[in-house]
Amino acid sequence: MRVALFVTCLADTLFPRAAVATVRLLERLGHEVVFPEGQSCCGQMHVNTGYPDQAVPLVRRHVRTFAPYDVVVAPSGSCVGSVRHQHAMVARRAGDERLAARAEDVAGRTWELSEFLVDVLGVTDVGAYYPRRVTYHPTCHSLRMLRVGDRPVRLLRAVRGLELVELPQAEQCCGFGGTFAVKNADTSTAMLADKMRHVLATGADVCAAGDASCLMHIGGGLSRLRAGVRTVHLAEILAATEGSETSGQRRRTEVGG
Repeated sequence: MRVALFVTCLADTLFPRAAVATVRLLERLGHEVVFPEGQSCCGQMHVNTGYPDQAVPLVRRHVRTFAPYDVVVAPSGSCVGSVRHQHAMVARRAGDERLAARAEDVAGRTWELSEFLVDVLGVTDVGAYYPRRVTYHPTCHSLRMLRVGDRPVRLLRAVRGLELVELPQAEQCCGFGGTFAVKNADTSTAMLADKMRHVLATGADVCAAGDASCLMHIGGGLSRLRAGVRTVHLAEILAATEGSETSGQRRRTEVGG
């Protein structure tokens, strides 16, 4: 299968390991991955902060870039959520019904990584090896917008060497919420403190999630605590194999997904 990678802004600029891992994983499963160079921000930031009109050119660019591909996959529930639930709405609000219809068409072919693996490819065991104690944080958009349910957990349970431990109050938001963390810093920090407390209570070595944005928020807090718990994107765990740098003794020191 030929798959177009929707890399997302955060993966492209700050956490490229999530994107590289997505490519490595899909290629290992026998699929061709292409990177449409015309892609840019999906416009979620603009819509969520009250500037939907400014998101129209981004929606138009996204549709034009990904329209030629039958399958689009992204390592982000947040950005896929925007494509599915915001793009057509933004276009219609601007009075562009043709763009809205094209946006709906592209959205129907766009998948978050765990959805694609489980629902489209029909696999839960991707041949990964990751000998660590891991807890999983279900990010808000993947949980509430995409309703990915237990797909990521099913994938993690099939990873050899991985001990999956349940995160207390897992469905509680980590407090990031994009610009929410900036505009409501005190509330965001309090929510983050709760999330970190629950992560630490698991005794896990790694906190995994499917969105680099939430991992950035949680990982930043944990690094300041010097707690010894790292944040790792789901794609990195699923891409890890026995003997690889990700699963072996060499460990990176930076925080993030």
